[in-house]
Parts: sequence; C-alpha cells; structure tokens
Amino acid sequence: MMSEKLRRVRAFEAEHLPAAAAALPWYHVTGGVGWINDPNGFSLYKGEYHLFFQYHPYDNHWGPMHWGHVKTRDFVRWERLPAALAPDEAYDQDGCFSGSALELPDGRHLLLYTGVRKERDEDGTEREFQTQCIAFGDGTEYEKYPQNPVITAADLPPEGSARDFRDPKIWREGDVYRAVAGNRMPDGSGAVLLFESDDLRAWRYLGILAASGRRRGRMWECPDFFPLDGKDVLLVSPQEMKAEGLEFLEGNVTLCLVGWFDREHSRLIREREQTIDYGLDFYAPQTVQTADGRRIMIAWMQYWNSVDCPPEDLPFFGQMTVPRELRVRDGRLLQTPVRELAAYRGEKREYCDVPLSGDLALPGVRGRCLDMTVTVRPAEGEMYQSFRLDVARDEENVVSILYRPASGTVRVDRTRSGYPGNVLNVREFAVRERDGAIRLRVLLDRYSLELFVNDGEQAASFTVYTKASADGIIFNTVGSARIDVEKYELEFGDERSV
Repeated sequence: MMSEKLRRVRAFEAEHLPAAAAALPWYHVTGGVGWINDPNGFSLYKGEYHLFFQYHPYDNHWGPMHWGHVKTRDFVRWERLPAALAPDEAYDQDGCFSGSALELPDGRHLLLYTGVRKERDEDGTEREFQTQCIAFGDGTEYEKYPQNPVITAADLPPEGSARDFRDPKIWREGDVYRAVAGNRMPDGSGAVLLFESDDLRAWRYLGILAASGRRRGRMWECPDFFPLDGKDVLLVSPQEMKAEGLEFLEGNVTLCLVGWFDREHSRLIREREQTIDYGLDFYAPQTVQTADGRRIMIAWMQYWNSVDCPPEDLPFFGQMTVPRELRVRDGRLLQTPVRELAAYRGEKREYCDVPLSGDLALPGVRGRCLDMTVTVRPAEGEMYQSFRLDVARDEENVVSILYRPASGTVRVDRTRSGYPGNVLNVREFAVRERDGAIRLRVLLDRYSLELFVNDGEQAASFTVYTKASADGIIFNTVGSARIDVEKYELEFGDERSV
C-alpha cells in the first residue's frame, strides 16, 4: 500500500512539473522541481536505464530526502517517472539517502539505500543512525522490505561508525551479491567497507576495501567499485579534503583509485590516485555497465560550497552531468560524453587550419546548446603564449577557458557567469604536454558547461547561470596559432530533458 508521504509527493509532482518544463535544461537531468543531489540506482532494468536521485521536491534547498526517478534508452532523452521512495518508515523517517539498484534474476528491480533516523536523548543530545535498507519493484512501484534494515551497526567491524555508514553500491558476482558502503574510521578518516550476501537479506562483512588514512578526506561517500580495462577502479567522494597542488581542491571533492583487487584480503591495492573531474561542480558519481559492455558514469553537477546560492527565478536546483563513457589508459581514468549524443547533432559549422592572433569570431559559431571541438596548435616556427576560448558571452557575461602551453595548465573562469552570491569561480588544472597542441571539447546547455580535454584525459564541469541570450563565442591567442573548429547545434525538437 502506498504511504501518505509518497502519495503526497506524487500529487505535488503532478501539479507542479508541467509548469516547470519550460525552464529546464535541454539535455541534462534535473528534478523538474525542488532540489536534487546525488545520483542513485543507476541501473539497467528490462532494457532501459533507470536513474534515481536524492530529491526534496518541495523546496530548492536540501530537505528530507526522497528518491526521484527517470529512465532512458539512450542516456540523452529521459522520461520522468513518479517519485520512487519517501521517508515513511521508522528506520528511514529522516531520509531515504543514497544507494544503488540491480535487476534480479526473478525480474524484480532491487533498490538498496541508506535509511536515516534520528533520536534525541533526555539531555537533548541528538543521535543519528544510518542503516542499509532494500525495496523491490517493477520499474515504477517499489515496496520496502518488511524486515528492513538489512545491514546495521551489528554488521560493522568494531572500529566502524554507525552514524557515518551510507551510500551502498551493489553488484552481482555469480550467485553472490556484493556491496560497498562509505564509513568513517575512529581516526576520523574515510573508508570503504565491503559486504557480501547470498540472499540480499543477511549480509556479512568482508573487510576494508580502501581507506583514507587521514590523507584523502575525513569521510568517504558514494563509493563505486568495478573492473575496467584490466584494472579495478574505486570512485569515492571524500569530505573535508585538503587541497594538493592543482590536482585536488579543498572541501567535498572526488577521488579515483586505480589498482587491483586482492580478493584474499578483500582490499584494493592502489596504483594511482587522481581527481575524477577538474571542474567546480561534480560530486557523488555513480556508474552502470551497459548491455554492450560499456561503463557509463553520471554525477551531481553542483558544488556543496555553492548550494546556498540557488538562482531565485528557477523552479529547480541541481542537475546531473551528461553521462560519460569511462576507460582506463596507462593507469589513468579517461571519460568522454556518451556516443549517443552524436545522434542529436544538427547543423554543423567546420573550420580547418585557421590562423589566429588576437580575437576572432567565426561566422555561425555561437550558441548555448552545442557540442564543439577546438584543436589548437602552434603556428609554424613559434610557440604562442596562451589560447583563450570565451563562451556564453555578451557585453556583461562570459566564461573563459585559458590554456598556457608553457605551464601546461588550463584555467576556467566563470566569474561573470550569472552566479548569485560569493562562490568559487576559478579552477586551474594541469594537462599533458603535447608540444603546444591541445584539443578541447565543449558541451554547453542552458545552465552548464562541460569541458573534455585531449580526448577525455581530463573533464571539468561547471554550472553556468548566464542568461540564455549570452551565446557569443570568441577565440583568442597571445602570439600566433592555428585552430580547427567543429561545432554542432544540438537539436531536441520541442522536447527538453527532465
């Protein structure tokens, strides 16, 4: 039987979503109304890809967490479904938090999520309990397991935290189910715990898959663990990270560990660490393996330090990145937009071997819903000092992408991008030296910029709230260079994304 809280949120969606449609991005997932953050339950179910997300529909600020729900066949066009979960049981009364999903052999769709409940002692002290819970469904309707929760503090190692124990990611290996979850150790640093189950109801603890050791953040959220291109990859989102050079930002960021899984000791032997995304707006990534074997990742395209500055005129706050195909090459994670996006390319403008010195605007190269690749290389006989690409530009607004070959760095500045409030607006990161050559792929949507450098060696995501009429694009070099430009309008007819 549907609970009153779930019935209420579905009625709210039915009433308010139609009016919000005109304000949504063209091809990035939002909640339609209200607040969203972490992607949840990214999974293949009966031939379609389902995505759930942390969701507070009644306000553009964080609140009691529900699970919103959309699905797709091509990762570009999404269909909105009714909210799937509401905080309506004693064990999740303070929120249905992040988790994952899996198609079961019997045809049901399993959701594994974190239920949060809070208690206040007689002295006023508030205690929080995070446990892992399951629900079964058919792709639209889900019923919580009567004996929830299924993983509790009793299943944790002695040093595990019952308060900071969340975000399970599940997969199946043969007849056994495995899951990882984030946790905090007694020294205050983050860790990822590994569990196993034969029946989804009784779980046994296997060990600490990986831990921060006080080097990489104080809590590891939203873990995802999978094999890829002969390596084992762990994605996590550390809280309270310390900045380190141009690689890691301060605060709540993302981390990729590449290595190999020591099954005997249930731990990841790490070989490389890197930031997943070098922009300002990327957190809590989650992946799915497609029917054709690709590993696809999506993430919340927002930065926790800027969540108190939502634009006042929008019916929603929070959106997802474009889904990305992952690869590992030379021990490093690479990512590129899903290939399905090419099916939505419309009018093409192409320029080859254009000499560039100073500012240049190219006919037909402008817009705010586009897929554009720019290749820059030195002019014969000399190295240019810098290349700058301005997008979302008008007399007042601009987002600038600056490459300096001498330092091997890319700097993105969105200071004049319409963001309300005092937030971090500049991000600089190192790129691989290629004798002054660089390839930049830019995806623009109504409220976002996603940048892919050198065929996916780095990605950088940014929210952009410049008005839609700011659609100018300018190329600039200090010194002389030559550029190739391939620009496509992205066309979706009268239908936007969700």
